[in-house]
Amino acid sequence: MNKKDRYAAILEWFSANMPDAGTELHFGNTFQLLAAVILSAQCTDRRVNMVTPALFSRFPDAASLSEASFDDVFPYVKSVSYPNSKTRHLIDAAKRIVSVFGGEVPSDLDDLMSIPGVGRKTANVVASVVYNKPVIAVDTHVFRVSHRLGLSDGKTPEAVEKELEKHVPVPMRAIAHHWLILHGRYTCTARNPKCNQCGLSQWCRHFLLLST
Repeated sequence: MNKKDRYAAILEWFSANMPDAGTELHFGNTFQLLAAVILSAQCTDRRVNMVTPALFSRFPDAASLSEASFDDVFPYVKSVSYPNSKTRHLIDAAKRIVSVFGGEVPSDLDDLMSIPGVGRKTANVVASVVYNKPVIAVDTHVFRVSHRLGLSDGKTPEAVEKELEKHVPVPMRAIAHHWLILHGRYTCTARNPKCNQCGLSQWCRHFLLLST
């Protein structure tokens, strides 16, 4: 199967079987999504969703968080991974959003990546979820699933991102990000992937290699 046909078949399956895929992070505004994604780095969405209600109740927007101290914020996020650095990132991000962007999270990718704690993946998540930008954020799930399905052999997240965006139609890019994440989170897991329960196995390069 050539790559064009592989993409077409896989995207068609996702469209039919996961039509309403979206982020599992809970948020009430764009800044809260940005903060949640920062907290989710090397941490589960489930854990992030456990800590953000109290955090967002106390600090609902960039303006309120920009005035907080480390000791104000840390107790709310201490149960996530790397809480010290993430506390600093949240405060510094809020300060930059207030001082440079008037308290509103920007939609431009370069502007987003100028915010402390925001790398390419985080910027792409916010841009696609909130601003419907035709970009695909590549985290560990997307990277793994893309390789296993034979969608990309890119050696870096950015290389995988470029190849996915080359082959995934513009209107499908935002949801394709969620398709791949959720498939990696619940089916194509890093350890013990559920290949026998996977509707994509007939097109999956990893499964075909295991079967030979």
